Amino acid sequence: METVHNNPWKILSSQVQYDNKWIRLTEHQVINPNGGAGIYGVVHFKNLAIGVVALDEEGYIYLVGQYRFPLEQFSWEIPEGGGPLDEEPLASAQRELLEETGLVAKDWSLIVHMHLSNSVSDEKSLVYLARGLEQRAPEPEETEQLTTRRIPFEEAYQMVKNHQITDSISVAAIQKIKLMMLEKEI
Repeated sequence: METVHNNPWKILSSQVQYDNKWIRLTEHQVINPNGGAGIYGVVHFKNLAIGVVALDEEGYIYLVGQYRFPLEQFSWEIPEGGGPLDEEPLASAQRELLEETGLVAKDWSLIVHMHLSNSVSDEKSLVYLARGLEQRAPEPEETEQLTTRRIPFEEAYQMVKNHQITDSISVAAIQKIKLMMLEKEI
């Protein structure tokens, strides 16, 4: 059920503090819902966050590991990346899966649509389930140094439960697949 609410925030002024081809950071001078003056910084993302759960007929999932610069640590994740706003999201998902794992899929379905950190950004994420997999050669971008693993889905689910997978898109996607399995949707 959707509830309609009026915006309780009043924007007095806005100034772009930082802008590149991926993000724009804007600082807003505001009056908050309780009438107090303040600032609110918003990060605008210029791409969709696209994720892919590649699940094969034997119940194995493909994970991609890489060092994440902002966290200063290695991270296991589902294949994911940026999808240009002017590109069909499914095409972005297909490209990311091929780039990062070398996989192509016959069957695709959208399983998750979420906002990743809606208190500070407008970043939207779409996650697809890819089935009917065929292996080809990966085509990673120059900024990616990737390790790929094919593991039983249940092992990936345990990695989420044990905080070994912490990437929000991956956590949500793996939990969604587990729910779909329990409800016998896949």
